[in-house]
Amino acid sequence: MASESITLVEALVLGVVQGLTEFLPISSSAHLRVVPAALGWHDPGAAYSAVLQLGSVLAVITYFFKQCVGIAVGSVKAIKEKDYSAPDFRLAVGIIVGTAPICVLGLLLKKLLESDNSPLRSLMVIGIVSIVMGLMLIVAEKFGSQKKNLEQVSIHEGFLVGLGQALALIPGCSRSGSTLTVAMLLGLNRADAARFSFLLGIPAILLSGLLELKELIEVGFLQSDVVNLAAGLVASTVVSYAAIFWLIKYLQNHSTWVFVVYRMIFGVFVIWLSTR
Repeated sequence: MASESITLVEALVLGVVQGLTEFLPISSSAHLRVVPAALGWHDPGAAYSAVLQLGSVLAVITYFFKQCVGIAVGSVKAIKEKDYSAPDFRLAVGIIVGTAPICVLGLLLKKLLESDNSPLRSLMVIGIVSIVMGLMLIVAEKFGSQKKNLEQVSIHEGFLVGLGQALALIPGCSRSGSTLTVAMLLGLNRADAARFSFLLGIPAILLSGLLELKELIEVGFLQSDVVNLAAGLVASTVVSYAAIFWLIKYLQNHSTWVFVVYRMIFGVFVIWLSTR
């Protein structure tokens, strides 16, 4: 956790920020770094941010619970029948292999990513990365065929989207943004690209949050931190669920251009903020 305690107001605000930005393609890690800086608060740190993500995990598991159960049951059935081309089996394996890159790189770069002095957490880097990934989203909009659905996702495509997810270790990149971009480039329609992004994020976000929670417990924290952290988790869960529901509905009939424009404006603002 950050060296300073998080107040209740800060916890609630950051919980809302986490919920709004985890699943929208605009980077939760960037906003959890930039919002405190803009408000004059201290950086909550990567550990606190990761624990807040558990609220987002709870929300996405709740939202996709029936589908997750269906994928698990379908995969077991496919294994028993040796039908390895079954959509549920391919999707499950795609999620597993797609989770590997971010787990491996996350462990290798953990100290660098969580260091308060890490160049990757600088506002200048966050601003530049936000703009670059916005440009990549434009490329996906322009050149992605958007003809494939979730059932057509192959195992190797799951791995490629997983490589995109690993880019989200850099604050400003956006896990949902990078996976949405790669999935669209591979031909998935916007709504199903978002669904796959959410499903792929469950293992990675869950493992990251639990690891950081374990470390926070080992280090120890004040009773007030427990209450504030719980408040942040509740806010994160509720707002995350609403964001998932809204984004899937939105992408069924709209492009991602609104997020491209936002990322550009946000990136320029963060670069300006870094020069103050």
